Amino acid sequence: MAVESGEILKKYVGALSGPLRGEYAIGENFYEGFDVKRGLRNADGTGVMAGVSKIGSVQGYYIEDGVKVPQQGRLYYRGIDVADIVAAHRASDTFGYEEVAYLLLCGSLPNETQASLFGAALAEARALPAGFFEDVIFKSPCTNIMNGLGRSVLALYAYDENPDDTSVENVLLQSVRLVARFPTIVADLFAVKRHYFSGESLYIHNPKANLSVAENFLRLLRRDKTYTDREAKLLDALLMLHAEHSGGNNSAFTCRSVSSTGSDTYSAISAAVGSLKGPLHGGANAKVMSMIRDIRENVSDVHDDEAMSAYLDKLLDGEAGDRSGKLYGLGHAVYTISDPRAVLLKKLIEEMAQEKGVPEDFEIAQSVERLGIPKIRERKHMTLPISANVDLYSGIVYSILGIPEDLYTPLFAIARISGWCAHRIEEIVTGGRIMRPAYRSAAEHRAYVPMPERK
Repeated sequence: MAVESGEILKKYVGALSGPLRGEYAIGENFYEGFDVKRGLRNADGTGVMAGVSKIGSVQGYYIEDGVKVPQQGRLYYRGIDVADIVAAHRASDTFGYEEVAYLLLCGSLPNETQASLFGAALAEARALPAGFFEDVIFKSPCTNIMNGLGRSVLALYAYDENPDDTSVENVLLQSVRLVARFPTIVADLFAVKRHYFSGESLYIHNPKANLSVAENFLRLLRRDKTYTDREAKLLDALLMLHAEHSGGNNSAFTCRSVSSTGSDTYSAISAAVGSLKGPLHGGANAKVMSMIRDIRENVSDVHDDEAMSAYLDKLLDGEAGDRSGKLYGLGHAVYTISDPRAVLLKKLIEEMAQEKGVPEDFEIAQSVERLGIPKIRERKHMTLPISANVDLYSGIVYSILGIPEDLYTPLFAIARISGWCAHRIEEIVTGGRIMRPAYRSAAEHRAYVPMPERK
């Protein structure tokens, strides 16, 4: 594909980039002097209270006498502990993501009739609109699946007979269609990328009505359309754990912010996709796997704690890896003692390990958790505990399933679309005001200087 050159523009930007940083820089005194909540965070790391929600609840500490007290992490969907939902479906050997999507969108667990009708509605909506694959996906291949997904969501606006209707009924209709179509769009985007940019054969499969979201995705992804029931149930568990994480997470908040303007569903969800792509949000699982790969390549014996500890110090010092000075997959804005999603994923990986053997990447991740947490706490003089987060182990699950790294964050989006849509509906019903936080000006007033007098 043709790539833009723009040599004049590049030269112009290159000359400006140095001075430009100075024009944008803002001194720390402005933030401290005016008690600015950077990142919408309070000084103790808690989030600024921006709304009320019935959809999801993240609990990692409680406040006692004005002090944060750590506790085991809990994640609730509509008041139900997600650990209980996952455990129930594993005990009954059933797929649960569809039930989770219904719970988030409709507010309660479905009975048998409601579950059957919801499943039928998803099955009906899975196929993409006529001409969509050819015109939107095939003709404009994208090197990044998340960017392709965001563009595809926006393009669905043109295929909707009533795209700007923000009534609850119509947004729910759009939401069910998006939940159903996300796996198909992601699988097709990946097939086209693999064909155009890797020179591989192009194969496109159609979704099947009687399969779950997890089964359909594996069927769409794989050349021979085969998968085991255990593989599909493992992916289903991951989808359940990623479906929702309260209105304060960046992508849900982005969706709510755009929704507060009265904009359409496709604009709000596309914005959420863009947010999730970021390496500090949904893209973190790919960063974790990149870090683990780097450790594997540079530590002669990953089972040697001394060698591992020395290399983790190099990572934290910004002397190795991506030079960010971060150990990805450790710490969370809310969870302290534990991230319940990480706890559950570790158990699932251990179960799969009994069947396939313990992946070395899993052992490395466990060492990063065990050795890295004390290092971070010591360096940052932290009094509260921190734990591994879901990103440390989700990529390993995908790796066990043979899912390419390009699809780690898109799979996160496939799961989270149900949560995003629920937050959009709640914002429409309860918001009532456009979100408009304040920013303190740090610019000094100055006079306009005519062109001939400028230096």
